[in-house]
Amino acid sequence: MPELHEVFTRSKKWMFYLLAIYVLGWGFTSFQSVFLGLIFGTGLSLFNLWLMVRKTEQFGEKVLKGQNVRSLGTFSRMASGALAVIVALRYPEYLNIIAIVLGLMTSYIVIMIDFFIHTLKINK
Repeated sequence: MPELHEVFTRSKKWMFYLLAIYVLGWGFTSFQSVFLGLIFGTGLSLFNLWLMVRKTEQFGEKVLKGQNVRSLGTFSRMASGALAVIVALRYPEYLNIIAIVLGLMTSYIVIMIDFFIHTLKINK
């Protein structure tokens, strides 16, 4: 699964760039709750991406060995989203819930953009 690791590495790099921009936005603008929500959501999104890659590797190994496959960790990723919402509802003065939801979707957006850019480079 070298392609999976390549996609994960590129996505992780772009997500760290986004996190750096969010930290600058949190530090230098008056929209601190929005940027803190984006930081929190994107951090959880990065964790979910790592978790998905790890579970996909385990899935592939078990299929090759002929063992039964339990799941791809959907419950864990949903639980992290629920945790984000609970924290946002507990601290609404510090975290913007809409920004957290956008941050949680960051990994999927980054993967789609990376796919289109990588496809264009290959087809050139």
